[in-house]
Amino acid sequence: MHTLLTSERLSPYTTACSHDAQAALALYQWNSEMAAAFFGPLGHLEVMLRNALDARLVHRQQRRSRTREWYDDPDVPLGKKARADIRMARHRAERQGAATPRGKIIAELSFGFWRFLLARQYQTTLWPDLARAFPHAPSRALTLIEDPVARLHKFRNRVAHHESIWHLPLEARRDDLLAVLGFLAPDAAAWVTDTWRIDDVLSRRPLATRVRAPQPRPSS
Repeated sequence: MHTLLTSERLSPYTTACSHDAQAALALYQWNSEMAAAFFGPLGHLEVMLRNALDARLVHRQQRRSRTREWYDDPDVPLGKKARADIRMARHRAERQGAATPRGKIIAELSFGFWRFLLARQYQTTLWPDLARAFPHAPSRALTLIEDPVARLHKFRNRVAHHESIWHLPLEARRDDLLAVLGFLAPDAAAWVTDTWRIDDVLSRRPLATRVRAPQPRPSS
């Protein structure tokens, strides 16, 4: 078991568990359960976020009487990286067959693409339109959306690459997920949370992952 997982991979777990091999494996297993519990809801968020942002960009094109798809229109103020991502998404979509419905291209654009559409570089160009994708947000402040989405994007990448997450502020990432889903649509948040296992797995957090409260400094 330890050979297959490698000592390097298990090292952070064994250190956290004071070199107790069985406790380290239990922590490793819990980390996997926690990642699995987050993976589905993060996937739902990614799909809902991209569809909501795509709809606003389509509306932006219509309002400007533009006939081209927003991702093909050179007048849409996208950065070089975004344009490169679109070319790669189109290439991947076209490999799947001769006909390339726009939905395939949209689906091939990564979570990172949508996350960076919410970056500050688009605050005065795309954000006034994209803000309407979050009708239930308490304000139209870009940082209110960008900050949690950026954290979730980084977190999702760790989950997708089977990296450790046990030492991260998991309750905070759960709250980010709830917040962004709620900004999109409260019923979407309710639908996702109705079947998720995040809180159940969190309730079984091993002792090694529990952050101790800071001790008060002795008075001088």
